Amino acid sequence: MQQKKRIIAFIDWYLPGYKAGGGQRAFANMVSYLRDSFDFYIITRNTDFQEKKPYSGIESDIWLERNEGEKVFYTSESNITHKLYKRLYNEINPDFAYVNGVYSWKFSILPLISLKRLYFKNRIVLGTYGMLAASAIGIKKNKKLLFLKIAKLTGLYRNVRFHATSSSEVEDIKTVFGNCADIKEAPHLPVKELPEQVKIKKEKGELKLISIARISPEKNTLFALEKLRELGNIEDHIVFDLYGPVYDPEYWKQCKELIDRLPQNISVNYKGVIEGNKVFQLLAEYHCLFMPSRGENFGYVILESFMAGRPVLISDQTPWRNLQDEKCGWEIPLKVKGERLKDKSEDWTKSLLALMEMEQEEFNGLCKGARSSAEKFINNPSLKEGNVGLFV
Repeated sequence: MQQKKRIIAFIDWYLPGYKAGGGQRAFANMVSYLRDSFDFYIITRNTDFQEKKPYSGIESDIWLERNEGEKVFYTSESNITHKLYKRLYNEINPDFAYVNGVYSWKFSILPLISLKRLYFKNRIVLGTYGMLAASAIGIKKNKKLLFLKIAKLTGLYRNVRFHATSSSEVEDIKTVFGNCADIKEAPHLPVKELPEQVKIKKEKGELKLISIARISPEKNTLFALEKLRELGNIEDHIVFDLYGPVYDPEYWKQCKELIDRLPQNISVNYKGVIEGNKVFQLLAEYHCLFMPSRGENFGYVILESFMAGRPVLISDQTPWRNLQDEKCGWEIPLKVKGERLKDKSEDWTKSLLALMEMEQEEFNGLCKGARSSAEKFINNPSLKEGNVGLFV
């Protein structure tokens, strides 16, 4: 039997963590799908996102084998040095490297520097996870532009292949690194099996909305709350529950101030962070995912909502298009310019009102359309081949 090629991978947060969101789950799914083709050796933090306490029951600073056969080296951020990467590299003798993210010093930048210092000549793939989109660069813009300028001047990304998950992300990468950049498009991989579809009661005048995302400017939480406020003094009842880590405390303060000013019939609740293996069950308890994000390279939770059989109300700053034609939701135009947003407010309010006034039969059609969209995506035979092709 031919020995599988080895991939050394670097990621800030990996399983059993779940607080870093869709990108974390997407990479874990890649490992699961490609396990028959490659052996993964993953270097990651021994804590979850925004946590200081190490994972319980997981030993640090040794290679541990997880459920999908991947070997994982959990360590504290303070332990990460070129010397450690050199030792682990020599232990693995990898055929390929996969780097998650762009701006993390210890798990994105230092790995590239170390691989170059070790004269690694094989394929290096970098997943940008939407971090090169104009909307993402617009957050802390000057700092990011300075870093990217230095990176280009020093050749940090020379001979690196960029992993784009959509055609829009391909264009984002070209905008930053030029048309000659080595870019391979391969979508994120979903879980291998669709969850059981659960029906939910839908009555006219009742609407349960959910957001599963960081509380942060790029996820546009405040904007979503403003759209609810613009509905005015309606008699109908809306619940909007927010799940996800508070990424920006000052931004969350603004959100809470607006929540306090909403009419009593609009109830907004912060529910904390949900474990990744409970996302489908949670989505099924709501009528619609409401996430007017400033930009998504893929929007993993959007796919998860479709898989759970729930429509979405999102911005047009994601790869998911023609949702009304597919009868699975709405994508509303949202123009992003630096820190400022321009939108057609009436389109958001019309969509929210349409959802609110919808009755069971029409709503069931949306749920059916959402599930069909997920099935069409998942049954695409090129999904796995495209991800394998990243390393060819």
